[in-house]
Amino acid sequence: MTAPRPVVRPVTRVLLASMLLVLAFAGVGLGVWQVERRAWKHALIDAVETRSTSPAVAAPGPDTWSGLSAQNDGYRRVTVTGTFLHDAETLVQAVTDLGGGFWVLTPLEGDRFTVLVNRGFVPSAKRASASRAAGNVAGPVTITGLLRIAEPKGGFLRTNDPAADKWYSRDVGAIAAARGLENSAPYFIDADATANPGGYPVGGLTVVRFTDNHLVYALTWFALAIGCVWGANMVWRRR
Repeated sequence: MTAPRPVVRPVTRVLLASMLLVLAFAGVGLGVWQVERRAWKHALIDAVETRSTSPAVAAPGPDTWSGLSAQNDGYRRVTVTGTFLHDAETLVQAVTDLGGGFWVLTPLEGDRFTVLVNRGFVPSAKRASASRAAGNVAGPVTITGLLRIAEPKGGFLRTNDPAADKWYSRDVGAIAAARGLENSAPYFIDADATANPGGYPVGGLTVVRFTDNHLVYALTWFALAIGCVWGANMVWRRR
């Protein structure tokens, strides 16, 4: 003998169907948002590719700082001339293709302003400036690299601690204040792969690849929306 199918009360049926439809609309909305994010990400990738491979231009001076943004200026290839202030360098923790260690951010003092230059990566064994003294070039130098917008506050789950001189992100404003730099640019420059004497720091390690999983996310949300519509239909048809 076949057991009778359970009866779904009308009120319960309406509530379940309504909830599933709401979830379906939410899934469609999130799917559309991911499609829009994908378009934005592709535009960003194209812009970064163009900027990072174009001929270098002069690093922006004080008269243009107020208009700088990551969207319009990030990863632009620039050049600047000045003198490194090696005694004011800052080490920022980093994980790179070469392993764990530090970025070496050194102020470059020019005629009109000072800019922090990420000269490159050093392993923990080369943390002390004296261990890589050959790379601390004195006198005027010209640096070419990519303009990067400041990374305020800190890194993932870690906050910069200027008082203890512990840095987890390249927070230009906080570093400039800690080092007493005046007329400092609101951006930093990632130096290119031009070798430093002695081999350290190692420049040219800027990551210009961006993850692009938005299509997968969009399809997932759309699939969930379709599933919710199917579920709502099944609930509504059950007597």
